[in-house]
Amino acid sequence: MEIKQISVFLENNAGRLGEVTRVLANSGVNLRAISIADTADFGILRIIVDNYEKAVMALSEAGFTTRITNVAAVEVEDKPGSLAAVMDLFGKTSVNIEYLYASLEGKEGKAVVIFKLEDHGKGLKIIQDNGLSMVESF
Repeated sequence: MEIKQISVFLENNAGRLGEVTRVLANSGVNLRAISIADTADFGILRIIVDNYEKAVMALSEAGFTTRITNVAAVEVEDKPGSLAAVMDLFGKTSVNIEYLYASLEGKEGKAVVIFKLEDHGKGLKIIQDNGLSMVESF
């Protein structure tokens, strides 16, 4: 019920993001979701891939620092208000969302939102207890 997210720590220099995507491409790893947060000096690239073990090995061999984090990938209807309903549910149950981003993956009429939850176990229980659909793999 969890997805493995890879965080890649990057210097904020031209071409570094391109290097990561090239390493993944050369390793035959397919990106399924991607997000980047940056400061003046560095960035944190967060990715979901089709084979996280292969991706981590390739990135490590190329000199990138990585970290694995468990996240929840929740399907929501692709219509106005669907994400707001999920956010309301987390708010009412006091589940803090550290960050979220959307996936490149999704069934027709559905969107997939990746959640990093402060209390991952509690968040997963809330998702399950309320009948939300989770994506188990990409």
